[in-house]
Amino acid sequence: MVRIHVKHGCRRAVNGADGELEFLYDCETSSTIQHITQDITEIANFQLQIRQLGYQLLPSVAALLHTHRPQVIALHRALSEATSYASKEQVVHGKPLSILVLRDHIRIIETEFVVNYKLLNFQDSNFEQLLSDLELLQEATVQLLWAGKELMKGKTLRDYIGKNEKTKIMLRLQSQVSNPAC
Repeated sequence: MVRIHVKHGCRRAVNGADGELEFLYDCETSSTIQHITQDITEIANFQLQIRQLGYQLLPSVAALLHTHRPQVIALHRALSEATSYASKEQVVHGKPLSILVLRDHIRIIETEFVVNYKLLNFQDSNFEQLLSDLELLQEATVQLLWAGKELMKGKTLRDYIGKNEKTKIMLRLQSQVSNPAC
C-alpha cells in the first residue's frame, strides 16, 4: 500500500476556519489517478462538511449540555466523535480516513440534528441548510499536485512513483478555480 498524505484548503485561516486540512489515504500503485482523485475529493468534502457542522452546531449544543438531556448528549457525542475522526490528528497517529466511516458520522449527526433541531432554535429540521453555504470541491475541477507537478487523470500512480508499494508521498489537492480568500 502507498500511503498518501493529502493537504487541502487554505494555508491560512479564513473566516474563522482552521485553514488547511490534512488526511491520510492508502491505495495500490496500480490505482488510476482518476480513482484516487474521486476518493480523495470525496474524503476532503466529508472532512469539510464535518468541520462546518462542528462550527455551526457545537456552540449551541455545548450551551445545552447542562440540561443533561440524553438527546443533546447524543448529538454532542456524535459531533465530537466526527470532528475528532476527521481532524488532522489522524495524520499524527498514522490513521487513514475512510469514506464509509466519514459518511456514517455525517448520517448520525443528521439523525441527531433532526431529533434536536427545536432545542437548538432552528426553524425546521432541514439538515442541508447547515451545509448550504459550504463550497465543496468538484472532482472535475480539482488537481492533484505532487512535487509541483499535476498528476494526470489518464495515468496510474505507478507511472509517477514506480512499483514500490511501501512509498509514502504528499499530495496537494486544489481546485483549478481557486478561492480568492486563500
